[in-house]
Amino acid sequence: MNRLALGTVQFGLTYGIANQTGQISRHEAKAMLTLALAHNVDTVDTAIAYGDSEARLGEAGMQGFKVVSKLPPVPDDCIQINAWVLQQVNASITRLGVPALYGLLLHRSEQLLGSQGVELYQSLHRLKDSGCVQKIGISIYSPSDLAALSSRYRFDLVQAPFNVLDRRLHSSDWLYRLKDNEVEIHTRSVFLQGLLLIAQAKISDKFSAWHGLWQEWHRWLAEHEVSALHACLAFPLSFPEIDRVVVGADSESQLAQILSIANTQLNVDLPQLQCDDEALINPAYWT
Repeated sequence: MNRLALGTVQFGLTYGIANQTGQISRHEAKAMLTLALAHNVDTVDTAIAYGDSEARLGEAGMQGFKVVSKLPPVPDDCIQINAWVLQQVNASITRLGVPALYGLLLHRSEQLLGSQGVELYQSLHRLKDSGCVQKIGISIYSPSDLAALSSRYRFDLVQAPFNVLDRRLHSSDWLYRLKDNEVEIHTRSVFLQGLLLIAQAKISDKFSAWHGLWQEWHRWLAEHEVSALHACLAFPLSFPEIDRVVVGADSESQLAQILSIANTQLNVDLPQLQCDDEALINPAYWT
């Protein structure tokens, strides 16, 4: 079993600080999916908000894949929560050309804490009970989001950021608490939108406040003759509690490189880097 999952935001949008090619073409998307299947990557991660990603995936064909998608935020003026959720998911399933979703996540998990949170959660459960969705859960930006949510709701699947700089899922113990509760764990942002793969001299000045981190990261890579790509992948894959590590790629050749390196053993200890500053580890704060 391959523990990587293919992230497909690039199929529908121009995405990533290191992206130099823009949105992936239909031909390239099909080639990447074929390559992923050939390497036993059986999970695709997408979202309704990822432009026309779902439609592109549906065109290419999802046979052999488990699809995880995400609901956009419920509109503030929405009165019929259940009807809105059902409409969104049915449209998603139609675009993807699949009989059902493997996973359905909330993109804005904090909405579960609002006045309509219980109704929203019940709507997800109805989809699960009807067979439209196998697993329901949340996509979070910080493990601290789990404290209030886990006391009120039960999730089958949680997706969270996790990489060599952002170790909060581990340091907070939520990685183990989720696994103890038999929650399937997917992690994303393994390359921090490509920032961790950029040569130090080419890192934008807006990240200069963390110069010491970049210096230590690139010093370690050079000293141990390890590629940034290999080290980034080795970190989350070293945690058996993580079920899937979501990786994005801008091309078939880039995906081929990722798939090749992911199966290669890293025989040195990774550097003990950690940053809890959301201005760096949460790309939503990048300007």
